Amino acid sequence: MTAAPPPGAIRPGGRTARVREAVLQAAGDTLAEKGFHGLDLGEVARLAGVGKTTVYRRWGTPGALAADLLKDMAETSLPRARTGSVAEDLRDNARLVVKTLTDPRQGRLFKALIAASLCDEEAARALHSFYAVRIDEWSGCVTDAIARGELPPGADPHRVIAAVSAPLYYALLNTGEALDEAAADRAAAAALAAARNGVI
Repeated sequence: MTAAPPPGAIRPGGRTARVREAVLQAAGDTLAEKGFHGLDLGEVARLAGVGKTTVYRRWGTPGALAADLLKDMAETSLPRARTGSVAEDLRDNARLVVKTLTDPRQGRLFKALIAASLCDEEAARALHSFYAVRIDEWSGCVTDAIARGELPPGADPHRVIAAVSAPLYYALLNTGEALDEAAADRAAAAALAAARNGVI
């Protein structure tokens, strides 16, 4: 007997796809505006223009809805850069992170999803999966750089990409330092230097 898939795990089509799209849009808007504590399934259903029972039956909890939103975000995020230069690829990655985190809606949404991960296990697993998917996507920049001889064979692709975004998220959540292209370029340069020197 096959186990039932988790909420939101089936990729639907037709009307079901439209319902999911509307609900996830409403959930994202609500998270950005009110945070995870304000993610009420009934209110999301109203904003999405769908039946409350549909939302409760499909997702069941705010954590499951946040998890499905993260899954969708991971699947629809931009692909990695392929500039032919690891320095430019890492810079593009850092600038994309900054652009996302400073976007009026997306920045607040990420803060809400991070907060959700601290109090909801399902949201936490989804957030970890989101970052794993994005780091895996961009790690190809490092793999290609190793093949071109730009980085030493021992460089860890996943650690290098994680090192690009880590200081940017730290600035967002802890220090409040400005997130701009200069910050992005510094983060990319630091990760590149560490990779070239065999630190990561």
